[in-house]
Amino acid sequence: MTVMLRTQGLAKSFTLHLQGGLRMAVLSGIDLAVRAGECVVFAGPSGVGKTTLLRSLYGNYRADAGAILVRHRGALVDIAAAAPRTILDVRHETLGYVSQFLRVVPRVAALDVVAEPLLGRGVAPAVAHARARDLLLALAIPPRLHAIPPATFSGGEQQRVNLARGFIAAHPILLLDEPTASLDADNRAVVIRMVREALARGTAIVAICHDPEVRDAIANRLFVMTPCQDAA
Repeated sequence: MTVMLRTQGLAKSFTLHLQGGLRMAVLSGIDLAVRAGECVVFAGPSGVGKTTLLRSLYGNYRADAGAILVRHRGALVDIAAAAPRTILDVRHETLGYVSQFLRVVPRVAALDVVAEPLLGRGVAPAVAHARARDLLLALAIPPRLHAIPPATFSGGEQQRVNLARGFIAAHPILLLDEPTASLDADNRAVVIRMVREALARGTAIVAICHDPEVRDAIANRLFVMTPCQDAA
């Protein structure tokens, strides 16, 4: 199967300015390949750099060294070296990210929050809103909440809105950061089904998932991470 995402020798460190400029290495020599239709889940102890790696893949953290190659429009784009405009283009079309927490403009209805990625691609509003409505209902967000800004929702409801927004665009590559952390058993089952359906369509998925039941249900393989030797 086609490799959709690959890292080569990826390294990332942080400078602790309050500690006299101490430099702390978090990632070093990360080589990872994720294929179409495959779900790779990061594994390792807390603090090993799983979130740092996920954010680096999305371009939120700039790598110190190495490459992050994303298959975009048939070519490989190096997120680690790309210009900001290129990274935004890759995110718009190819690389999706679902964080643990919903960050949206206040006073925007939940239905519009979810539909926005499709509207941004020029999809007709009626089609985008219908798809958004279906996803919200599948994730147990009732119709009476669709017109209400999700900033007023509970943590679990906000996470479900975030999941709907993340899945609606059907990005070829999807990064998931603890997608079921605030969900009950019924909604975890829905998310598992959504992930499996995305994999069946050929989506390449990278996830952080501490729930062993969910991890075992979605992972094709684990990518085991160990503490960076320079991080002591």
